[in-house]
Amino acid sequence: MYQSADDRPAQGRRARSVSDDIRYEVKGRVAIVRLNRPDKLNAFTYDMLAAFRDRIDEAVRDSAITAIVVTGTGRAFCAGIDVSLLEQSVTEGRESEGRDHIRDGDLPALFSFLLRVPKPVIAAVNGVAAGGGFVLAMMCDMRVVADDAYLATIFSRRGLIAEHAMSWILPRQIGTSRALDLLWSSRKVGAREALAIGLADRISNPEALLDDVAAYVEELAASVSPRAMAVIKRQVYAHWSAALREASIECEWQMNEALAHSDAEEGARSFVERREPRFGSLEVRLP
Repeated sequence: MYQSADDRPAQGRRARSVSDDIRYEVKGRVAIVRLNRPDKLNAFTYDMLAAFRDRIDEAVRDSAITAIVVTGTGRAFCAGIDVSLLEQSVTEGRESEGRDHIRDGDLPALFSFLLRVPKPVIAAVNGVAAGGGFVLAMMCDMRVVADDAYLATIFSRRGLIAEHAMSWILPRQIGTSRALDLLWSSRKVGAREALAIGLADRISNPEALLDDVAAYVEELAASVSPRAMAVIKRQVYAHWSAALREASIECEWQMNEALAHSDAEEGARSFVERREPRFGSLEVRLP
């Protein structure tokens, strides 16, 4: 189940963050969370990580939002964690003091909370996605990649390993041998190869990237139940590690719940009446 950044014991809470390096805007049914540090290739600082989580929470709370799009400003999607923070942790043997701005529980699998967001989260990869930026893109539900963009893990070339659960998500997306290739070599993967091996779901012209993603979201908003999308997303990620019998039983009772919901009635009625369905919004209450 998704928990907001404030849904924790009082002693572990932090003040809601504000950062100009994370921009938030709403266009129609789309919430756009934009990494806005182009001079640093949108590399994350700890303040940015906290602000990013807060903006995602904001989109989750807004019942008018069908999907969340993550993208970057300028020529990069995200180059990962700011190199100065990495250097500091290496030379001083500790994490930066700025780490206090994010939850302790966020760090081991930094962007994995996106898998629990009850709305589609789509990465609009407008440029380089490297290191932690690669992790961010992979933890989104879908990736639409500009045809001049590329992705790279880079960890091994820094003497590092697959961080933030990349060893968990990447083999599930593209298979074990391909995951090992990308993690070992840290080579650049262009948009067309990314599409061919399953890193990307679609390729777009850079100028039309956000418009293409928005059009897809508006199509979902016009014809698909938000509640059904939320349950389907939860099913897919939960059943990755489930046995067939366990998944089948859970799907059965989830289907019974769906059949009892008003969305199922509206779906059937719209089919009989040969019109687009008019589903209600998804209400998510967070602290």
